[in-house]
Order: sequence, then C-alpha cells, then structure tokens
Amino acid sequence: MDADQEKDLQKFLKNVDEISNLIREMNSDDPVVQQKAVLETEKRLLLMEEDQEEDECRTTLNKTMISPPQTAMKSAEEINSEAFLASVEKDAKERAKRRRENKVLADALKEKGNEAFAEGNYETAILYYSEGLEKLKDMKVLYTNRAQAYMKLEDYEKALVDCEWALKCDEKCTKAYFHMGKANLALKNYSVNWRSLNKNVKCTLCSYACLLHWEQEESRECYKKILEINPKLQTQVKDYLNQVDLQEKADLQEKEAHELLDLGKNTAVTTKNLLETLSKPDQIPLFYAGGIEILTEMIKECTEQTLFRTHNGFSIISDNEVIRRCFSTAGKDAVEEMVCVSVLKLWQAACSENEENQRVLVMHHDRARLLDTLLSSKVLAIRQQSLALLLQLAQTESGRSLIISHLDLTGLLEALVSFLHLSDKEANTAMGLFTDLALEERFQVWFQANLPGVLPALTGVLKTDPKVSSSSALCQCIAIMGNLSAEPATRRHMAACEEFGDGCLSLLRAAGVLSRTLSSSLKIVEEALRAGVVKKMMKFLKTGGETASRYAIKILALCTNSYHEAREEVIRLDKKLSIMMKLLSSEDEILVGNAALCLGNCMEVPNVASSLLKTDLLQVLLKLAGSDTQKTAVQVNAGIALGKLCTAEPRFAAQLRKLHGLEILNSTMKYINDS
Repeated sequence: MDADQEKDLQKFLKNVDEISNLIREMNSDDPVVQQKAVLETEKRLLLMEEDQEEDECRTTLNKTMISPPQTAMKSAEEINSEAFLASVEKDAKERAKRRRENKVLADALKEKGNEAFAEGNYETAILYYSEGLEKLKDMKVLYTNRAQAYMKLEDYEKALVDCEWALKCDEKCTKAYFHMGKANLALKNYSVNWRSLNKNVKCTLCSYACLLHWEQEESRECYKKILEINPKLQTQVKDYLNQVDLQEKADLQEKEAHELLDLGKNTAVTTKNLLETLSKPDQIPLFYAGGIEILTEMIKECTEQTLFRTHNGFSIISDNEVIRRCFSTAGKDAVEEMVCVSVLKLWQAACSENEENQRVLVMHHDRARLLDTLLSSKVLAIRQQSLALLLQLAQTESGRSLIISHLDLTGLLEALVSFLHLSDKEANTAMGLFTDLALEERFQVWFQANLPGVLPALTGVLKTDPKVSSSSALCQCIAIMGNLSAEPATRRHMAACEEFGDGCLSLLRAAGVLSRTLSSSLKIVEEALRAGVVKKMMKFLKTGGETASRYAIKILALCTNSYHEAREEVIRLDKKLSIMMKLLSSEDEILVGNAALCLGNCMEVPNVASSLLKTDLLQVLLKLAGSDTQKTAVQVNAGIALGKLCTAEPRFAAQLRKLHGLEILNSTMKYINDS
C-alpha cells in the first residue's frame, strides 16, 4: 500500500473515534452538550464538503463518514436540531449497516482463504484475503493471515508489510509480532533497522560483527513486545527467542567455516571435495558407502559440520536415488544395509552438538518420515543406529522439541517399546529416549490428546512376559507410564479401557499404573480383587523396596477403603498386622499416610482391634497424629485410625485418656475439617 492509503487509514481510524463521540454527545440528556455537539457536527460537515472534490480522485478506505444533510446549507438559526440529529443518526446507521454487510463478506472470504491455506494453496489463499481487505480494510486478521501465506511462499518482505498494517489496525496484535519475528529471522535480519539507529553511534567492531551486534535485536524485540502485551505466551516466546539465538550462532559458524575454507584448511577442503564426489548420480551402492564412510571420518569439528550443511550435504545424501532405493530395500542385500548404516553414522557425526544441523535434518519432511521408518526397520543394525541418532538429538532442549514437533510420535513410541524384546543395552537406550521425551511438557500434552491411539502399545507393554524382555527396561517403561498417568483425565481414560486394566493386573510390575487407575473406577477395583491383587501387593510389602512398597500400600488403601472383602483378606494374610505396623516407621510420609489409612480400614473387621492390645499401635498412631509432618495426610489418617481403634476396642480409649491423647486428637481435627 502507498503513502496515500496509509494516510487514509490513519485518518479513517481517527474519524471513527471522533464521530462516535459526537453521536454519543448528541444523544445526551444535557441540552447544552447536545447543542454543542450539533454545532461541532455542522462544522465538520462543511469542512468535509470543501474537501470532497479533492478526495474524489483518490481510492480511499472504507470510512464511516457522515454525509451532510440538506439542512446543513441553511443558516445555523434555521436548523432544526432534532431533525438534524435524526438525519445524522440515520446516515450513521446506514453506514454501520453497510459495514456489517462488508464484515460478513470479508469473513466469508477469510474462511475461503483459510481453507485454501490448509490445503497448501497459498497463492489462492492470498487472493481471498486480498478480496476480503477490499471489503474491509481495517480487518487485522486478514493482514496476519495473508502475512502467514506470504511466508509460506518465502515472500518475507510482503509478510512484513502486512504485519505492519495489522499493527496499524491494532497495536497490540500479538500475531503480527509473531509473524514479524519469524519473517525477520527468515530474512536473517535479526535487529533494529539501520535507519532507526542513532547517527552518532560509532561501532569499533568490524562491519560484519557490527551488523550482527545491531541486527540481532529486531526479531528479539518483536517477541519481547509480545510478552509485554500477553505474559501468558512466555513458552512460545521462549521458543522463538531460542530460534533467534540458534540462527545467530549458525551464521557465525558459517562465517568462520568459510574463512577456513578460503584459507585452504585441509579438512575443510576435503569435506567440500567429498561432497562434490558424492553428488555424482547413478553410481553403484558401494561407491556411496565408501565415500560416506570417509566423509564421516573427516567430520570431527564444527567447521566440517557447517560446511556439510552449507554445501547441501543433507540433500546430496537424502535426495540421491540410489541411496533412497537402498533405504527402501534394506535387508535384502548386505551392501544396501551397509549404505543405510553409513548414512545414519554420517548424520550422527554431522549433528553431534550442532543444533542447526539437527534442525536441517529433522525439519525436512522426507527425512523426518525416513527416520520414523528406519527406527522400525527389520534390520537390527539400522534400528540401532537410528535409535542412537534420535538419542543424540534428545540430549538438547531444541533437539527434543524437533522430535516432538516433526516426527510421528505414535509410531516412535510403538518403535521404542518394541526394543524391550532386545538386549538390555538396546532396551535401556530406548527407554532412556522415552524418558527424555516424557519429561517434556509438549510430549505430555500430546500424550493426553492422543491417548486412544497410544493405549494399544502401552497395553502390549503391560502384557509383556518379563522372561523374554529386558527386566530393568520394562520396569523403567512402567515407571514412565505411571508418571504419565498422573493427569486425572488420563487416568479416567485408562480406567475405562478394559484391556488396559487387564494388562495392569496381569503384570505385577504395573503397580505404579494400577495405583493411579484404581481411584478412577470401582469396577476396576472389583476386577483387581477378583484377580488377587491384595495377595500380590502383600507380597510386594514383604519383599520390600521403597517404590514397590509405596505403590502396593496405596493400592491396598484404595481397596480396603471400598470393600470389606479386601480388609478381611489383609487380616488373613497379616494376622497381627505386623507388616502394616512396620510401615508406620518409614521415613516416606506418603507410605506412612497410606499405611495408617489401611490400618484404620482394617479396624472395621470384628475382633481385630482386640488382638492388638499388647502392641504399641496406639502410641505409634498417637505420635503420628501429633507430629509436625509436611504431609497433613499422615496426621489425618493416623487420627482416623486412632478413632476407629478406640471405637472398636474401648480399652484402647481408656489408654488414650491416660496418655492425654484426646487433646492431641482434638488438635488433629482441624486438619480433617480443613481437608
């Protein structure tokens, strides 16, 4: 848009506010305010009439202007203020009606543009957005959407112009700042415009360093502006700021690498020459395998990694028809397998601690899809090298973000759990990658949203025979699943899946998952009882182990809290409750709290309390109820257990009075009431 159009938009936005104020004042109950507004409107109309001839020769914006009624030609004394006001209001309503009609048309064109954008027809989308702007020139979403389409076509200059127009419509438009930051980054224009710098600023650095010093701020300033407008977007802004930092780092690496290449550094020159050799088409697979292995040996430092990227190393390899054929037919021929393994090792060398190379590798759609496929390859060596490459990527925050954003996570998860059937080394490596990803908030969000598609793979894990899988890796996988099931919605979905529930019950190591899902469904509690869960959990408690005991006692607390049969089963297996009482001395407050709850539940079984008269259970519970623990559940559950103990056996109540325990219980009641 030219300078006249920009001037028109500014004038239009100003007029809208002024005219709205005048109409509001003309509707005022105060006759003085009303008359003043009428006279001011007269003045504006006469001025607009004088400017009309000048404006007719220009294409103007969709202005909400008030046409002067016939009464404006008369003297002020002859104007009927009421008639004039009615005329002004009628004119405003007509223009408001036309604006609403244009808004409907613009919205329809926006939707058509969005559909075209979703289908990848960016040129068509731009046409629709442009038509919409002809209907309504101050519709910011059309500017931001068109800017996004321009960026898809790599027309970043036009995208920046549209973002500027969106900000003229709304100076707090965060989408415009997001797109501006991305467009500037794509243009490698990281900083404030040179024209905006103080002319007196003198930089003593070399011109290139000076340019980076100043230019690194423009994209950053866009993203920082977003935080000023909406601090809740901190996560997204952080990601984009990281991209700016990574791009700046990559540019400096490229500068240094090409300087060394120009100076004739041996490894730099060799890297360039090898890439030129490998770019020859239609050679035999052994030719490429040998060249790739030599190149892998050459890439030891950042210089060679950078030259590999800047001389199209990734494309030379992945776009080669012979190499692509090797990937698709690997397993049928030893040479083809060798080619695939050598490529994966090369990518590991090129991407080691080089975040820009990692980005170039994973963000390419075909290469991302290839990585998904290779991880599930029938050839063990290819699977191993694919896993090693992904684990290498997952060592950095940006690498994990790339995996989560660009790989098929459902397929990735299925491939990872399939490693449980391999050796301990491969299985533990796969679970290490699973752990790294599962700790990421983005992965957890994805997991919850895609749980129905993921559950079959997780159910398969639960039904895995420990004898034919890596025991340590299986335990690690179960622990990850337990952590991922922390969300209530996830637990409910898991509990609703009958097969998943059966899987939990079929594998004793699934206690962590079962301890979470039991609370979501009485049905699964009943099924667990029928499957002998009480007996299994009591075995866990006898065997010991902090993690296993924590899960086991929680399951028993949930079961005894709901079913009398569970309480009787606990008593049958632990007649003097010695196992439960031993747990009360643990330093793990969660374990202690659940043990107290379970003990309290068991007091409802007839004659159990009486059999404990010669124990120190009362003193232990009283101490816990009055303790200053971080977990109030310990005090609450111990107090409840004391109450049930004394109710079931009056002689305990007499002991409690002698120990002044009632005062302690009264103080504990505040925790019960608060909870």
